[in-house]
Amino acid sequence: MAKTLGMRTGWTASSDASDSVAADLLEGESGRFVITLYDTTLRDGTQREGMSLSVEDKLRIAMRLDDLGVHYIEGGYAGSNPKDIEFFERARGLSLAHSVITAFGSTCRKEVAACDDAGLVALLDTGCAALCIFGKAWDLHVTETLQTTLAENLRMVHDSVAFLKAAGRTVFFDAEHFFDGYLHDPGYAREVCQVAAEAGADAVVLCDTNGGTLPHDVAKTVRALAQEMSVPLGIHAHNDSACAVANTLVAVDAGCVHVQGTINGYGERAGNADLTSVIPALVLKMGKECVSRDQLRLLTEVSHFVAETANIAPNPQQPYVGASAFAHKGGVHASAAARLEAAYEHVDPAAVGNLARVVVSELAGRASLVMKAEEMGITLAADDPAITSVLETIKDKEHRGYTFEAADASLEIMLRKATGTYAAFFTLESFRCIMEKREDGRVMTEATIKIHVEGQRFIATAEGNGPVNALDRALRIAIGRFYPSLSAIELTDFKVRVLDEKKGTAAVTRVLIESSDGEKSWGTIGVSENIIEASWEALVDSIEYGLSHPKQENAHP
Repeated sequence: MAKTLGMRTGWTASSDASDSVAADLLEGESGRFVITLYDTTLRDGTQREGMSLSVEDKLRIAMRLDDLGVHYIEGGYAGSNPKDIEFFERARGLSLAHSVITAFGSTCRKEVAACDDAGLVALLDTGCAALCIFGKAWDLHVTETLQTTLAENLRMVHDSVAFLKAAGRTVFFDAEHFFDGYLHDPGYAREVCQVAAEAGADAVVLCDTNGGTLPHDVAKTVRALAQEMSVPLGIHAHNDSACAVANTLVAVDAGCVHVQGTINGYGERAGNADLTSVIPALVLKMGKECVSRDQLRLLTEVSHFVAETANIAPNPQQPYVGASAFAHKGGVHASAAARLEAAYEHVDPAAVGNLARVVVSELAGRASLVMKAEEMGITLAADDPAITSVLETIKDKEHRGYTFEAADASLEIMLRKATGTYAAFFTLESFRCIMEKREDGRVMTEATIKIHVEGQRFIATAEGNGPVNALDRALRIAIGRFYPSLSAIELTDFKVRVLDEKKGTAAVTRVLIESSDGEKSWGTIGVSENIIEASWEALVDSIEYGLSHPKQENAHP
């Protein structure tokens, strides 16, 4: 950006402060408008089905968005619920280096003066230096939804913007359903935008609220309107036709300078424009320096942080920030990428804080395996006989139902065993599981294992709520005294998939286990016609990998 922003909390008590915010973010030193980012994860994003954020969650996310360099953070709908009211109160104490906390609301109600409208008063009561209100830009919604006249709707838009501007705030006007309105009555949709601009709006945001507009129509419409407007235009796209990111980028190319979206594309129905795709496209492909290169390198970290905070599993196939975004699986592809990365990666993964990696599968070649081993700290020469052996083993196992894409820990153990660099922590003599349904309705499982550790034989029995839980407890009883770091290892996820449903209860079962020691996570796999055997295989790999990579040194046989 042409101007840097000082420390600010996002609250103001005077028009001068608000005008300074608008000047810093919306104008460069040359007087030309620059791209500004407006994040609505904390409001529009939380309308995603099944997503909920506590006030504490929202505050933590706001701090990370500030680190990323987002200019405006929409915190919630002013006065609509206790959670958002508390957020705005507590957010007053945030020290933000780059972001301005923004409150969201609507225009005044029909036949109500702006100064008497409870919603507009609630917006001012948040104390936010920047406010965003939406109003109807589609004549159908005016007459049928609001059940008022087109003239009254224009009055509502004008008076609401003017009232908030008179209070000294930066005001963004979201022209709701703009593109649908423009399609049905372009004259009225333009008039709504012009009225908001004349009332003093700092930006007029064109909303594809239904998410059904295609990129060529967005580009044509924005280009036409940009020639008429005296204030900056913005874009707010939904993803119902899978075009939200594309629509956002073509809108910027056509003249929009204010970009709204959410982290990871969270939002109602099919979601909003995904800022984790929009931001790197703007910076790396379109030359729009909306964040610094250092801030851009935080993108993957922020994406995963928001996902984990929202208790939503990160999407590994997500562009730019997904774990598979720069993964090379095919043998020829992976080998070529090792020689010439730029030929197979559209951007440098490090630019967005991600990593390139090799996925080993039945498609793997020698180069893929050498590269993967190097990632794991295992040195393999290209002519090492172990490579041929491991490749054959991988191909045979994947034919039987294994997949190592989500089980790097099992792959590493296999590689270390093949190269003679692995020492077992224990050896199994036998295990047995018994399930019991009791009179009181409880179902308990008892597991007994016979195991050898450092030349000694141990028998351990434990109960659990299922066979895997009981086996895990029995194993920990048997070996825990030898390996104190075992206490830090926890199973965090357990997935079972039947590979051939036609065989019914005789089908082969794949078990994937995710484990963590509080610092790192790893995946392991087991496959068998017996679900308990498959679970034991994945469980043993999980524990042995964790003991091989302890947070602190532990004794090893």
